[in-house]
Amino acid sequence: MNTYTYTPKYVCSREIRFGLEDGKIHDLSFVGGCDGNLRAIGKLLEGKEAEEAIRLLKGNDCHGRGTSCADQLSLALEAALEEEQSA
Repeated sequence: MNTYTYTPKYVCSREIRFGLEDGKIHDLSFVGGCDGNLRAIGKLLEGKEAEEAIRLLKGNDCHGRGTSCADQLSLALEAALEEEQSA
């Protein structure tokens, strides 16, 4: 399993950590942000396809910021999938 760390922008969380194995999300966690909601996202996405999570979360907005922790996760997943395809 490859592990990734992503620094989100314009949101309350300061870091997103997750693993990818065969395109599936594992051990997702956020540092900072809305703890209960972000833990729930981690539980809901455990073992799910990264592509499905991207489709569900991309573009989600928080307080008119134009992004959210969930949207930032979609960007992190996209970057990780691109890195895996390039390897």
